[in-house]
Amino acid sequence: MTSALELRHYSHSDLPEIRQTLLDVHDDVYKAEMEKEFNQRFPWFVDHWGGHPAFSCVIAYDGDEVVGFAYGAPGRAGREWWRAHLDPAPERSRTFHFSELMVRERWRKTGASERLHRALMGAGDADLAALLVDATHPKVQALYESWGYRKVGEDQPFPDSPVFAVMLVGLPLP
Repeated sequence: MTSALELRHYSHSDLPEIRQTLLDVHDDVYKAEMEKEFNQRFPWFVDHWGGHPAFSCVIAYDGDEVVGFAYGAPGRAGREWWRAHLDPAPERSRTFHFSELMVRERWRKTGASERLHRALMGAGDADLAALLVDATHPKVQALYESWGYRKVGEDQPFPDSPVFAVMLVGLPLP
C-alpha cells in the first residue's frame, strides 16, 4: 500500500489550506477517545505549531485519500523543553520538535509512518529531534526507538495530558 503514497510538503503559509485535513485525521484516529478534554484541544495545538514561521508538515495521500501526516517546527534556542532531562545537555542542540505523527488505521503497519517521519526529518538541519510519546503506548515508543530515538525522561506538560516519554535522536547523547 505504501508504494502508491504521495507525500506532499507544506509550510506555515499553507496552514489555512491544510488545517481541516489535520483536524479530520486527528478526529478519525482518536474517535474512540474524543471525550477526553486533552484530545478536544487538538485544534489549539495545530494553530500553535502551525503559527511557527518554520512550521513544516508532510501529508501522505493514497490517491485522493489522506493517509496521515507528520508535523513540527524548530525549537527556539534556549527554550528546548527536553533540556531538563539531560545533564549536561549537549553543546550542539539545534532541535527540531517533532510534534505529531498520525496514520489512519487502514494504513498502519504498512510503513506509512516511517515514510512520513523520514520525509519530515529529511528537510531540516537540526542537531537533534525531540518528541513526546504517550507512556502508555510502549509499541509506539518502540517504533521510535527502532528509528534511533532514545527515551531520556518523562513529562506531563499539561494537567490533563498523558504522561509522555521524552525521546531524542541525533547527537550521541550522554
